Amino acid sequence: MQKLQLQGILYDDKSSFLKGPAQAPPLVREAYKSDAFNFFAENGLEIRPEIIKDLGDLEVADYFDIAHFTDTHLNSRLPLITLGGDHSITYPLLQAFHRRYGPLEILHIDAHADLYDTFEGDRYSHACPFARIMESGLASRLVQVGIRTLSSHQREQASRFGVEILEMKDYRPEMLPKFQGPLYLSLDIDALDPVFAPGISHYEPGGFSSRDAIEIIQNIQAPLVGADIVEYNPTRDVNGMTAVVCAKFLKEIAGKMLENSPGDF
Repeated sequence: MQKLQLQGILYDDKSSFLKGPAQAPPLVREAYKSDAFNFFAENGLEIRPEIIKDLGDLEVADYFDIAHFTDTHLNSRLPLITLGGDHSITYPLLQAFHRRYGPLEILHIDAHADLYDTFEGDRYSHACPFARIMESGLASRLVQVGIRTLSSHQREQASRFGVEILEMKDYRPEMLPKFQGPLYLSLDIDALDPVFAPGISHYEPGGFSSRDAIEIIQNIQAPLVGADIVEYNPTRDVNGMTAVVCAKFLKEIAGKMLENSPGDF
């Protein structure tokens, strides 16, 4: 019986500096299914392909096609994990989730706050999704963890929207807030220190270890109805290491979704 859904978004048109994340979803799937590993998450649940309804990948013709693609899949009421793609995809994803669930609590793990009102003349840049999400009323709460690149403008934006930011310099595991749910998790791979994830576009030293990020996921207690894993850039990866990290996160997120069933949300 299928208990989860998985989709990929082959899109990086809103990336600054480098392209490449559009190539990521098939490589994360390949790492997840590799014979080098088993399918067990650390909570003891086996995340076999048979329990995941794989909806394939969207080659994006229009940015807002992402929302329409996702809308259809949410009709099944199964939790949905999305493989990106650059971080711009999170805004149309949340548009679809909002239509299904109403305003969501969001846990955003990232080196960057992605709260710019506009970036390089584009309001839908991968540096802007959470500004669009908050001004559109798609979130009841936004908690950002691991941030270490806050500009003055983004601090002003965070204050304007009431964003709760736990900066990397202040991070302690016991400081993580509790959520009621339904919860959406947005995980940007550059939240990790580059030594743990070389396959990213924007290297920002001083980030999480893989274990730190896994522990954040494992400590989620609220019903987790959706998640994305974004900004893996295969063109900069070393021996597929970051693809394996993404596949590990995929299993841990899926395990947490199954552990914290969303019930009637």
